[in-house]
Amino acid sequence: MEVRVRYVIIGCGNVGMELARRWGAAGHAVTGTTTSPERVGELREVCSDVAVLRGSDEAAVAEAVRGADAVVLTVSPRLSRSFDAAGRIAEYADTLAASARTAVAAHPRVVFTSSTSVYGAGSGPLIDEATPTTDDGDASPRNFVAAEEAVLSSARGAVVRIPDVYGHPRDIDYPARIRFAHEVLGGSVPFSAESLLYRIDYRDAAAALGFVVGRELTGVYNAVPDGTVPPTNAAAFEEICAAEGLPELAYRGEIRTPAVPVTSERLRAAGFAFAY
Repeated sequence: MEVRVRYVIIGCGNVGMELARRWGAAGHAVTGTTTSPERVGELREVCSDVAVLRGSDEAAVAEAVRGADAVVLTVSPRLSRSFDAAGRIAEYADTLAASARTAVAAHPRVVFTSSTSVYGAGSGPLIDEATPTTDDGDASPRNFVAAEEAVLSSARGAVVRIPDVYGHPRDIDYPARIRFAHEVLGGSVPFSAESLLYRIDYRDAAAALGFVVGRELTGVYNAVPDGTVPPTNAAAFEEICAAEGLPELAYRGEIRTPAVPVTSERLRAAGFAFAY
């Protein structure tokens, strides 16, 4: 099949790999990046080219995106450096804000995978893209907001805000996550008890990014499955704890995500449909 366009995906985790697979199957050339040399073989299975780099490396990113039609940022802070507020400071600044600034400096068309944590707990009866972002000082929302601002400073920039990603075979399920919290984190998590447990399947997340890129959309879009309002973190996790015979979690409330319903009407109005 003839290659029509060339895309660069900076940060090929589960969502980035799925997006690369879709674009490769459609005949596009895809350069995928990873910070881990041991993953190069895995990326080569779905990408036509692979680069080992950090998103904040200006020279490496400029070289990787040269001649690309669009750049998608699906970078994720390392889990091991995200457990506490102090550990998040440098990790989120480098992975999110610095990567976004670097990408925008290197290419005019950047689509950034953001988080619903930019809304904080939210306010009003419904959260949409016009809802103000939070002024919370935690490194997570602060750096997601900073990354968004960098991307949206470009006339062709776009931001896709997603909730917790699930569904990939390599993901650990929620009972395993809760066991991990007890075994490694002392039974506490940085999240808020009253936040709604919105989730998106990794395939829907990849599809939403591909849709925004393919339709040449700009600006901000929520990609949050909004057919029903999910339970709160506390309600969902307490049910799992009871079923698994685990103690209840303690919620530190450092990272707040919406506690009121979120709408993705803007994305759906553009023609996108969630499949999972």
